[in-house]
Amino acid sequence: MAPYHIRKYQESDAKEVVELFCAGMTEHASATFRHLLRLPQTLVLLLGGPFTLLLVSGSWLLALMASLALVTALKLLAKYPWTEYIAMTLNTDMSDITKMYLSEQGSYFWVAESEGQVVGTVGCLPSKDSTMERKQLELLHLSVASEHRGQGMAKALVRLVLQFARHQGYSEVVLTTGAVQYSAVGLYQSLGFQKVHEFFLTMSCRLVDLSAIRFIYHLPSPQVCQAPQQGGAL
Repeated sequence: MAPYHIRKYQESDAKEVVELFCAGMTEHASATFRHLLRLPQTLVLLLGGPFTLLLVSGSWLLALMASLALVTALKLLAKYPWTEYIAMTLNTDMSDITKMYLSEQGSYFWVAESEGQVVGTVGCLPSKDSTMERKQLELLHLSVASEHRGQGMAKALVRLVLQFARHQGYSEVVLTTGAVQYSAVGLYQSLGFQKVHEFFLTMSCRLVDLSAIRFIYHLPSPQVCQAPQQGGAL
């Protein structure tokens, strides 16, 4: 597989970054659909609805058509939270990446490039929950093209954000990811992120039982970081 390098976002990257983001979010609709099918209430609907229709009408064809219609509706329902999130994001922080991420100190946006193509992204902004005592940086929009996964690119991008946070004096890095984004959840936990809580971002997420997980990474204080160096000097 072709090598990659990580660099600062440029305006010329905008189209590729948006396409990568949209593709990455849309692919989670399948996992959401499978999750939806495993819910007890969904099973009751899929089995009970057509069966009831069969008893009332006596038509197997009508019952089959009802089953297909229900499955189609569930697929659309599973996709909706992701299309909603894409639309919201493209109208907020990703509407102008340079302005939002690169105009002030304490925020940044990187892309991973391979053979002239953007194949990975990650950004960070000061968290809205940040306080004087707990200066938090929010990790956002970690995405890697499907054909470039398995190279350690996502891990390298996350570590870059952690390094940036240390240099900028943050005490914590926080992020939110979907519970069905299993690879992302595993990645964050392997890097030392701790789960804070689960919640529903929107009403559409609640409808499909699509919870979001809030993670936090506690950065060592400057005193802790310097302690080994002082010990080594002695």
